[in-house]
Amino acid sequence: MAIIVNLDVILAKRKMRSKELAEIIGITTANLSILKSGKAKAIRFSTLEAICKALNCQPSDILEYQQD
Repeated sequence: MAIIVNLDVILAKRKMRSKELAEIIGITTANLSILKSGKAKAIRFSTLEAICKALNCQPSDILEYQQD
């Protein structure tokens, strides 16, 4: 896949655990894990917005495009 998810990097920089982020944004840790691993097929803008708000970052900090 050409979209790289850098959520684990941002979490490490913010010294936050996945479980804590999941609770803040209101999704299950399982769904957050799927997103972090890059296995998600889509993400809702509302979820992306909540992640960016919780981590004080931009969508481009989390999602990166790499040509195959």
